Amino acid sequence: MNPLEQALKDYLRIRRSLGFRLRNLESFLRSFLAFLKAEGASYITTELALRWATQPAKAEPFTWARRLGMVRRFAIWLSATDPRTEIPRAGLLPHRYRRKPPHICSDEEIEKLLGRTQQLPSPKALRASTYTTIFGLLVATGMRTNEALGLDRPDVDLKLGILHIRRTKFGKSRYVPVHPSTVEALRKYAESRDQIFPAPSTPAFFLSGRGRRIDDSTVQYTFAKLSQQIGLRAFAKGHGHGPRLQDMRHRFAARTLIHWYRAGVDVERELPKLSTYLGHGHVNDTFWYLEAIPELLQLATDRLTQREVQP
Repeated sequence: MNPLEQALKDYLRIRRSLGFRLRNLESFLRSFLAFLKAEGASYITTELALRWATQPAKAEPFTWARRLGMVRRFAIWLSATDPRTEIPRAGLLPHRYRRKPPHICSDEEIEKLLGRTQQLPSPKALRASTYTTIFGLLVATGMRTNEALGLDRPDVDLKLGILHIRRTKFGKSRYVPVHPSTVEALRKYAESRDQIFPAPSTPAFFLSGRGRRIDDSTVQYTFAKLSQQIGLRAFAKGHGHGPRLQDMRHRFAARTLIHWYRAGVDVERELPKLSTYLGHGHVNDTFWYLEAIPELLQLATDRLTQREVQP
């Protein structure tokens, strides 16, 4: 193992010991070290870091800035033991991340998606039930995809109708109450799953056709392909462009806020409850939907106007 590879191993170990999950960081930095090796470099330079960060020529500028940021943080740490290390200056690839406007699926689009999901073939006849239940759960709760896939069987309390979401995006855990109809769907899935895999090797609630925990990329790919088949996404190489599975989370938040406005609820007072339910790091993350969804922005504007004209 060369010094850079050993340094990366130590860097990842230390950061993980501090509670960071580093799902994507390791693969990106290993790619960077492979790039350095191909260039015959034994230490990090700003020029090489920039060339690697901007390698995907068609990538978004934010992606370039993110890749360089990963290298920069690693270089800062490495410079303490290797003085040859050059640290790319902050803001060298400046770019503010702009969230893509969500696609709020209609009830008809959801019905088409779930109808197509129920037709998924599999040797053990579990795949259709698994994906239908996962997609339905995301629609009904606004959970993140990785939160649903991370559920273990003890995390799903079918008696109380509560899901225990553990160590999510911001290192928090929370309890998510679900509607009785969702509980019933989860119960039916669990019964089918247990008949096919009575003693699986994983505690995961959702199982693949091989009895294993399902990974996020597989679910995203399946959603994209099914979306193409029902006309939500244009057919293209790979996933194509169009609605994302994450948009189910946006749909849940937007529909909840719209319902509150139409019902005359004090949205500002209730918003922290929605923020907590969704597991947002800050209530401002939930406020974003007011700007991202035109109907919500109009409802908020109308509410503000009504307050201003009241004596």
